[in-house]
Amino acid sequence: MKRQDKAKFGRRDFLRAMGAGAGLAATAVVPMSEAVAAESDADKKKARYKETDHVKAFYKVNRYPS
Repeated sequence: MKRQDKAKFGRRDFLRAMGAGAGLAATAVVPMSEAVAAESDADKKKARYKETDHVKAFYKVNRYPS
């Protein structure tokens, strides 16, 4: 009896799968880059850091100078 139950995954099939995966990855990256481009200069320069109560507690616990 010959054993041919194993599915073969040859080099060409591997390369096809990698090509399809790269194409899907490239299409997934395109919409994300548009969101970054939508940020204006004013948004880039605005202050984002806020010293909230939990930040103050972290500083106190870790003995940062006040």
